[in-house]
Amino acid sequence: MRKAGSIIRPARAALRSRRQLSAEVPSSTLKITTLPNKLRVATDTTPGHFSSVGLYIDGGARYETPETSGVSHFLDRMAFKSTSTRSDEDMSNAIHSLGGQIMCSSSRETMMYQSSHFHKGTPLAVSLIADTIQNPAFHPEEIAAQQDAAYYEIREITSKPEMILPEVLHNVAYGKGGLGNPLLCPEERVSDINSHLLRDTMQRWYTPDKMVIAGAGMPHEELVELADKYFSSLKAPIPRTSSSTSVPSHLLSQSNSPFPKTLTRAASYLFPNPALPSPPLNNRSATYTGGHRFIHDANAEFNHLYVAYEGAGIHDDDIYALATMQVLLGGGGSFSAGGPGKGMYSRLYTHILNHYPQVDHCASFHHIYTDSSLFGLFASFVPAANGQQGGNTSSQILPHLIHQLSLLAYSPIPKTELDRAKNQLKSSLMMALESRSVEVEDLGRQVSIRKRNTSLSMGVRFPVTEMTAKIDEVDPNAVRRVALKLFGPDSGNKPTIVCMGYDDVSSPSDVFKHYGLAA
Repeated sequence: MRKAGSIIRPARAALRSRRQLSAEVPSSTLKITTLPNKLRVATDTTPGHFSSVGLYIDGGARYETPETSGVSHFLDRMAFKSTSTRSDEDMSNAIHSLGGQIMCSSSRETMMYQSSHFHKGTPLAVSLIADTIQNPAFHPEEIAAQQDAAYYEIREITSKPEMILPEVLHNVAYGKGGLGNPLLCPEERVSDINSHLLRDTMQRWYTPDKMVIAGAGMPHEELVELADKYFSSLKAPIPRTSSSTSVPSHLLSQSNSPFPKTLTRAASYLFPNPALPSPPLNNRSATYTGGHRFIHDANAEFNHLYVAYEGAGIHDDDIYALATMQVLLGGGGSFSAGGPGKGMYSRLYTHILNHYPQVDHCASFHHIYTDSSLFGLFASFVPAANGQQGGNTSSQILPHLIHQLSLLAYSPIPKTELDRAKNQLKSSLMMALESRSVEVEDLGRQVSIRKRNTSLSMGVRFPVTEMTAKIDEVDPNAVRRVALKLFGPDSGNKPTIVCMGYDDVSSPSDVFKHYGLAA
């Protein structure tokens, strides 16, 4: 069994001569090294009592095919189980000895293996991550156990509208394949997941040119040596002679979906919703279609209504205006405002939640990906048909949501209101990056994104000061321009509508046209 031991640190010159590592980005704290097999190692040596290290891989639900549907969900669940060098008990004991936390998370555009621990635990954490991605045992009994767990997880999530409807929204917005793929393994596919399928997918996805190892709290040279020790056996793929189309990438993102294991993550913490980097492995960009779906449930406590438009991709400068618009709209639960600074002055609170007690929840959302995003609003409300006094039909609630979008396009935004939203956005960004694990995830995602985008400085992290400066540049004209670009009548865009409950919306296109939005 491979044991985590002390690090032998050769002189830097000897390390370079032995491995011929590439030179790095000059920065006071940020350092990036590329190993000969194209795996990148990035660190930000900020002070603290804990270290955090993560491996970020370009792969996820977006890159699944009908034959591999559900694989990323199971790769997530099978992480840190038995390997060819550690039994399940050995793995559990090693994890507990770290005294921190270690986890795997799958999203639409990335696989993430991350550990937060005391400084001395870094060698063990890196060895555990390397072991689980390079030497998984995938014992039949372990897969069977996770299949049983997946059935339960699927039933639990599909029974909760607030958890499953964002998935339905993606499927309606993007159709089958790509960003329309489900994050959860489809129930009919659970029994088809086996070790051969998992290994074949890992062989295609888990190549060093698609990987970034990021760390904070340890010397850069230490993490480089550990990466070299545990990952140098990974071979870079042989370059293809045929040309391929790559999808650009950049930095940020947000997610309101409360799936277990963060099933809807994005690419950075500029926005309340994290997606991720990398060109699709099938060389196919996102195809937004829009559409309308009604899910009848006459016994539901609330009706649920989602409205979305396609927004900008993660590296579009308009992403800052969109993030500001999302915070400006804000919203939340009818009892969750909490006080100043937590959304009580956002538009959905002041214009909808504070005036209509039958609306239980109303909020904006912004799911951001490399080449697309979904921007919109949703509401949960008491249905008129269940006999409760003061209920509403979906057709009665839809105009309220559409009106809030139209105000962004056609009404000037007061400076104090816009400044409040921008300050909230900047403070959310700053506070999120105070977390060591969030800082490392942001670093890994940004380096991975920029590695894939030749229009950006190779491997240079987008400074938080530059992000906040971009937010400061957002003015009422920018908000109006981006709003018209997304859902103005001449945008060429079309909405995505998902309704669940007792009744569907009737003639939605007439409502959109009435408020001057693309239908």
